[in-house]
Amino acid sequence: MSQPHSANQTRTTIPDNCVPDNYRSSHMSHIVNTDVLIIGAGLAGLSTALSLPKSLNITVLSKAALEVCSSHYAQGGIAASLDKDDSVSDHVADTLVAGAGLCTPDNTARILGAGQQAVQWLCAQGVPFTQNSSNALDNTNTQEFSQLQTSDLHLTKEGGHGCRRVAHADDATGRHVMDALTLKAQAATNITILPYHEALELLTLPITSSQPFFTDNSDAKHCRGALVFDHINGRPLTFHSRAVVLASGGLGQLFKRASAPNVCVGDGVMMAWQAGCRLANLEFIQFHPTGLALDDSSFLISEALRGEGGRLYCPKTGIRFMLDVDARAELAPRDIVARAIAAQIDNNGLGYVHLDVSHLATDFVKAHFPQIYQTLLTLGIDITTDPIPVAPTAHYSCGGVVTDANGLTDVPGLYAAGEVAYTGLHGANRLASNSLLECVVVGRNIADHLPQYLERLEDLEEINGNIYYEAAQSAIEFWSAPILTNTQPIILPASILAEHKRDNTNKRFSTDIDLAKTDVATIATELKVLMTANMGITRSASQLEQALTQIQKWQDWFTDAESDQSDASNRRSPTTASELACFQLTRQLALATLIIQSAYQRMESRGGHYRLDYPNLAATPRTSVVGPQREPYQQHISAAQSINISKTLNNMWKTLIA
Repeated sequence: MSQPHSANQTRTTIPDNCVPDNYRSSHMSHIVNTDVLIIGAGLAGLSTALSLPKSLNITVLSKAALEVCSSHYAQGGIAASLDKDDSVSDHVADTLVAGAGLCTPDNTARILGAGQQAVQWLCAQGVPFTQNSSNALDNTNTQEFSQLQTSDLHLTKEGGHGCRRVAHADDATGRHVMDALTLKAQAATNITILPYHEALELLTLPITSSQPFFTDNSDAKHCRGALVFDHINGRPLTFHSRAVVLASGGLGQLFKRASAPNVCVGDGVMMAWQAGCRLANLEFIQFHPTGLALDDSSFLISEALRGEGGRLYCPKTGIRFMLDVDARAELAPRDIVARAIAAQIDNNGLGYVHLDVSHLATDFVKAHFPQIYQTLLTLGIDITTDPIPVAPTAHYSCGGVVTDANGLTDVPGLYAAGEVAYTGLHGANRLASNSLLECVVVGRNIADHLPQYLERLEDLEEINGNIYYEAAQSAIEFWSAPILTNTQPIILPASILAEHKRDNTNKRFSTDIDLAKTDVATIATELKVLMTANMGITRSASQLEQALTQIQKWQDWFTDAESDQSDASNRRSPTTASELACFQLTRQLALATLIIQSAYQRMESRGGHYRLDYPNLAATPRTSVVGPQREPYQQHISAAQSINISKTLNNMWKTLIA
């Protein structure tokens, strides 16, 4: 049974048998060749790997152990219109409502329209979905589950859904799905899974094409691999591939309380941005309403408990407060429930509210929520009689790398799927259990498109004697960049820095902490506290300005530390564990800046983004877009410049979103 994982867990012992023997035999080689490199071994990554042709050599990287991914910890299930009284159009309608005007309609319809096929594919992989009692198979053999049909599955209901449409495997859907797919992938002769291998940077090459992919043809590149840190042997590696699939997960660990495991720090978003991809809607961080509020636990209490009748109460007054907040009560979309709980916590001062299912039949609770029941029982809470202390926790990033429904990014040869990607399905607020569906559908769409892309990588010519190649024009012209409409550009720190000629780059802000005595681990911890306090469920200009200023202090500290080293600006990716820690934190500070900049420039409240100083919706919903990086990301605009320029442009933004 999956136990609550700690958000602060660290990588400790690495098993001796976690890397294939044929990989260990090439221990001295720092270059690895593969047809397809998949960065991330969660549901999106494995769905892609298992759906690609077996003729392709596929390498899947996992930053830590295989179970340390958000997919593994998903409880609720996978949403799809499977019931005879449901329809894809109804599912789309519920998703658009939850997304608060920012879903991309075409991509949403296409992804949700493939729901039944995606769930049937998971059945074929042996996922032991919970079945209707009358149709239940009389065994627990994984092979037998491949005979399941979607009509056999028990469906539950979650917040924002108009009917029951969530297929699940008890209350540990993610663990059961990942166990089944991992077994399949490990048995596949063309798939190599490498745990404890952390991608650091994507490798790109210039494009030569008669049809410029970008307006500025000098920026046109295609992706051909990645630089990777091998935690097992403590060494850097270079992976060369013909295509790359980015499935690295989200960025929840930028916050103090997060449901995601410690590997989810947004590094995939930053790698793609550095490689030339646009980012969209970074400000929309979804907070799960009901994380277990007990010590430092990051265990989630599934939304399915509320779907089956769970109720939220104020511990002091005993009032069921959601009845006065929304007509849907506990089944309102997550952003509404999370804000209501946060308001109650502010008022009661306890740090939690109560989720109660004691009015439900005991046998029903034990049968439908066995993992939650047993886990909480070990912590001294019997959910059949006792209320559960819950509070919101950072859970899901609705924004990410701009991607279409086929997983194509702005960079030819680079695909993205899962939480790292922005397809427009989730809009301003993710509808519960749509994320697992997106992983499978987009992953399988990538598997359909990628071989066609590879077929067009013909007439390859060796460049300067190494194994990099220039892609043929036909391959690049086959690639279609994602299209966004109704966009709001976000001021890029690097571009502003260039415009202002770095006049104030080296100026230090006055600070009440001694940065000279502040180490990397301390800053990383304080960044989480800062993001939670200033970029949480509710935000304001003053909070965001304060956060930008503090992050600039930390960035200046790094700049000063690097200035003592020769040629610091040309330093390559880290080659040791200590260098890696600094590299990771520097990148997290840069990502935090982009997230806060996006929130600062969205002067409205919509979905998961709530501004205390701009509580109303803008008349026209617009997608925030961060253009691709043009300069090394270690260089940043000062917080003062960022704040002053954004203030100057406030009137322009108000006009744009009015």
